[in-house]
Amino acid sequence: MEENFSLNAHNKEEFPPAHTAEHLLNQTMIRMFGCERSKNAHIERKKSKISYILDHKPDRHEEKEIARRMNELIEEDLPVTFEYVGRDDVPEGVLLDKLPEDASDTIRLVRIGDYDVCPCIGKHVRSTSQIGRFEMLGTNWNEEEHSFRIRFKVVQ
Repeated sequence: MEENFSLNAHNKEEFPPAHTAEHLLNQTMIRMFGCERSKNAHIERKKSKISYILDHKPDRHEEKEIARRMNELIEEDLPVTFEYVGRDDVPEGVLLDKLPEDASDTIRLVRIGDYDVCPCIGKHVRSTSQIGRFEMLGTNWNEEEHSFRIRFKVVQ
C-alpha cells in the first residue's frame, strides 16, 4: 500500500523496537506530566536518549512509574497500525509541528492501539510485544531549562 503514496523522503534507518518504544514513551510522558512530545530524541539500537520539558524534576518514584508503565504497555501487545490521511483530515489533537515545511499532503499516521497516534514515516514493530523490555538507564535534570532527559534501551 505504501507504494501508492508519494511521501517525504526519509534519511534515517530506525531500529524498529526502540523507535516504537519512543512513541509509547512520548505518550506516557504526556499522560503522566502533561508535557509535549519530545523534540529532542536520539533513538538507537544500543542506547537511546530523549528529553522532555517538564514543570518539575521527576522523583525516583515517578521514574520507576515511567518504566513500569512502559513495560505494562509492551506486555499488552498493542497493535501498531498505519493510516494515510490528507492534511485536512488529521484527527483532532494530532500535531504536525514536527513535519518538515515541504511535507507531502498525504500524512502517514502511526497508531499504537488506542494509546497513541502521531505522524511518522519511520519503521515500527507490528505489535508492542515485539519491543522487548524497556530499561531506563538513567536520567538527567536541567533546572535552568526544566529539561528531563531519559536514557533507555530495549532488551529483546
